[in-house]
Amino acid sequence: MRRMRNVKIVATLGPASDTYDTIRALHEAGADVFRLNMSHGSHAEIAEKHAHIRKIETDLGSTIAILADLQGPKLRVGVFANESEMLEDGAAFRLDLDPAEGDVHRVCLPHPEIFAALEAGATLLVNDGKIRLQVTSCGPDFAECVVIAGGAISNRKGVNVPDVELPLAALSDKDRADLAFVAELGVDWIALSFVQRPADVIEARELIKGRAAVLSKIEKPNAVERFDDILEASDGIMVARGDLGVELPVQNVPPIQKRLVRKCRAAAKPVIVATQMLESMIESPMPTRAEVSDVATAIYEGADAVMLSAESAAGSFPIEAVTTMDRVAAEVEQDPTYTQIIEASRHTNGKTVADGIVAAAREIAETADIKAICCFTQSGTTALLVARERPRVPIIVLTPLSNTARRMALSWGCNCVITETVDRFKGAVVAAVLAARKNGFATAQDQVVVTAGVPFNVTGTTNILRVAPCDERLIYSTDPE
Repeated sequence: MRRMRNVKIVATLGPASDTYDTIRALHEAGADVFRLNMSHGSHAEIAEKHAHIRKIETDLGSTIAILADLQGPKLRVGVFANESEMLEDGAAFRLDLDPAEGDVHRVCLPHPEIFAALEAGATLLVNDGKIRLQVTSCGPDFAECVVIAGGAISNRKGVNVPDVELPLAALSDKDRADLAFVAELGVDWIALSFVQRPADVIEARELIKGRAAVLSKIEKPNAVERFDDILEASDGIMVARGDLGVELPVQNVPPIQKRLVRKCRAAAKPVIVATQMLESMIESPMPTRAEVSDVATAIYEGADAVMLSAESAAGSFPIEAVTTMDRVAAEVEQDPTYTQIIEASRHTNGKTVADGIVAAAREIAETADIKAICCFTQSGTTALLVARERPRVPIIVLTPLSNTARRMALSWGCNCVITETVDRFKGAVVAAVLAARKNGFATAQDQVVVTAGVPFNVTGTTNILRVAPCDERLIYSTDPE
């Protein structure tokens, strides 16, 4: 299904979008990638959504990516005798390992690893940062705190510890079970929560064993500080602004977002901007002007994808939310300023043959009357390099591997077509022009640029470029065998 935009839309599935008809309507409205949130739903429910998506692919002839988002370790306080208490500014409050019900003076925090890492002066944030505690003294089983910003605290509210690196693995026991399940089920991307260090990504990659691509969620200050190394270990990135905005001052998040998006593009790895993009559409059929501007900003920055969370998973207007995001994206990309910004931020430091081939493909396509850049790829690397160039013409990704096609559905501008295996360049060129015509990118009177690698079907051999007529009879009559 051809989109009239290059940025991709990720829609989270949930109670408001768990049927075949609704998921199909979301895809037809503009969703390119579906996110399965492993924090909610049983394995049976996840498998049912997965089956719906794959059937929609078949029914519509589309290529759809599925992203399984692991929950990650969740740090929460225990329960209160009165279910909730009001903490006053300046009051003393204790966190400890005692499982007894809490009161206005203390509550259980059943995470000894937190106490092991805390130091006096550290900050603890409760309930998405609404309550702020500062540690005055601590030991292996307690932390005495003063309430810096008070409010209502209730059962099992989440805790963030922004000041210290916690000795926690990114994968909990639940995450390991979920990872094994979705990798066997056949998702295309697995998102890792609570990433603090490159080792977290490497551990997950070893468990996934190549069955899915690895996407790291950047939601901890430690991850921002070590971003370059985490990016190198990952296949893609999600800028998860929710927890990031809790653990860091909110004014820090926009420049971090801009910086991370640019680094991902320079590395030719897809990046999703996520959290609260159209939050008001959970309850309203219309977004706020500020939300529309937020979505537009991520697109102007060059993000590969923008994501809906509760808007499509649990909101009252999931299809309208996707439609709104689709319209905003199409409008932004028609703005001449968008082209100027994207081209001004183009990365030009590539040093490989493949870098030179894709840069030349983009230059030729924009200089001559070329309708599309067609790239044959086994692993998707060539297509990622073309997408990094952000060309003004469509990108057609041709691959015989359905897994590669689906993973590329997350990347900017990539229109994925599953082809027969080819072993000669002439056959590749013919397949490319037929795909361009069949999918409405060109007519028989047009030309396309074709990139590929010889020998064929070998990863990392992009070394050839051809400007080809879209009338295959001209190819057969002029090209050598």
